Amino acid sequence: MIKPNLLLFILSAAFLFSCNSKQSQEESTDQSNETIYHGGDIITMAGEAPNYVEALVEKDGKIVFTGPMSEAINDYPNSAEINLEGKTLVPGFIDGHGHVWNAGFQAVSANLLPAPDGTGNSIDELIALLKDWEAENQETVAKYHAIIGFGYDDSQLKERRHPTADDLDKVSEEFPVLIIHQSGHLASMNHKALEVINYSQGVKDPPGGHIRREEGTDIPNGVLEEMAFFIPLFKFMGTLDPKANESIALAGLEAYTKFGYTTAQEGRATSDNCETWKQLAERNELPIDVAAYPDIQSQMDYMRANGDSPEYKNHFRIAGVKLSLDGSPQGKTAWLTKPYIVPPPGQSKDYRGYPAIRDDKDVMALIDSAFSNNWQILAHCNGDAAGDQYIRTVRKAADKYGNDDRRTIMIHAQTVREDQLDSMKVLGIFPSFFGMHTFYWGDWHRDETLGKERAYRISPAQSALERGMRFTEHHDAPVALPSSIMILHTAVNRTSRSGEVMGADQRISPYLALKSITEWAAYQYFEEDSKGTLEPGKLADLVILDKNPLKVNPEEIMNIQVLETIKEGNSVYKMQ
Repeated sequence: MIKPNLLLFILSAAFLFSCNSKQSQEESTDQSNETIYHGGDIITMAGEAPNYVEALVEKDGKIVFTGPMSEAINDYPNSAEINLEGKTLVPGFIDGHGHVWNAGFQAVSANLLPAPDGTGNSIDELIALLKDWEAENQETVAKYHAIIGFGYDDSQLKERRHPTADDLDKVSEEFPVLIIHQSGHLASMNHKALEVINYSQGVKDPPGGHIRREEGTDIPNGVLEEMAFFIPLFKFMGTLDPKANESIALAGLEAYTKFGYTTAQEGRATSDNCETWKQLAERNELPIDVAAYPDIQSQMDYMRANGDSPEYKNHFRIAGVKLSLDGSPQGKTAWLTKPYIVPPPGQSKDYRGYPAIRDDKDVMALIDSAFSNNWQILAHCNGDAAGDQYIRTVRKAADKYGNDDRRTIMIHAQTVREDQLDSMKVLGIFPSFFGMHTFYWGDWHRDETLGKERAYRISPAQSALERGMRFTEHHDAPVALPSSIMILHTAVNRTSRSGEVMGADQRISPYLALKSITEWAAYQYFEEDSKGTLEPGKLADLVILDKNPLKVNPEEIMNIQVLETIKEGNSVYKMQ
């Protein structure tokens, strides 16, 4: 695999991000004991309809008053004042699901994202971007022997295919080249990288993964799916030293705060991830809250030794566990009950993806552990077959251990069916939808993966609402940028890249879209008493937006800017 010291050197730039974040925190503490926010739209997010107040007062990191400006001035006469000047104040955004450490990895790798988030729109452009990155890091590449990129998407490439080892050899034949698919579930390597990880002719597919081959042979072509990619990647990540891990983590937090997040998720944590966050927390270097969910398969010993915690310690806590049951619909590895419209190369017309864990007994043992230890469990289920497996096993665990207010989460729930939503409501399984797919991969799902009928129902938020279910919407960074604004835009509009509406009947209102990343997200975390709405007694986790999402033309939501992110009264990001 790629030499571990590479990332330590590459990511040294990330320390600049952490220093800037820390400086912002220190500067922001020089303020009066009480601060009145006024002069703009202050949306409390409390209640079933929008509720506005004239003023909000923050003291010692908490909200102590919301209401008329005259009362705020009267009750807090010596307060500092922040005039919003017509801007909008809302609660700090809460990450329904993401991978904040991996977002940092994305931030410092070669950016291979396609438009509108990058310029990786063809294989030739990917090669050029990787060469540019190599040129900008000549000393690093020469010393540590690797070239890394993140975010290519075959669905958006002109060639409509994955780059192969032959393609990536055009970047370098001397150094290993690794590029990670935007889904995070696939990757491609050049021949040098395949040689380093011993993926040669005749190598077998690992359980839960697939090594794509040159047509008509058993020679790897460079494209790796799921565990065929994760196994060498996890080994590589496990060799990073603490400084490298910390620099990646802080770069991830920098990316999150720019989009208004005051609570981030480490959605499939390793013990190394958790220990990195703990070390940063002990040094008071976390600007926002980080809730970690260790992988229950690989980190069971760590969880048994450490357990979870309902309280943050210096902005970090282990909040539960993560279980992964399938792959990526855009990568055609999600486990479906009906075939993909266009199967991947070499697969039959009946191809439906595959499970991450084939035997229900193995899944049951993991969910048993979560329920018996009262660990909140989040399960990655993109395909409806994975959803069926989760529902089956959760039902058995609920019968065995009881099911009072566990807030069991189904992550993504992309292709969840109506009958599955009925079962989820009965079992208290809380969906966290990935509605951003409607924009980024809506056309691809219509034409290549699911077909029109299923594509129009991806992340069926309105169907959940009709059943009286709460839910969150998420970005799954680094699969997408950690953009709160695109979450709002896609949940409200559901328009694809081509402009097609991907299921008008599944659109939700801007207010409910905001609920999904504020109040309902706090509920998902069992943190509704301290976060999610602007009410006295709650943390002063705030976001200032340049426009009100409830008042602009819905099609313009995507253009809203996060101007400032405030965590417990301290400014942790401010647009320059």
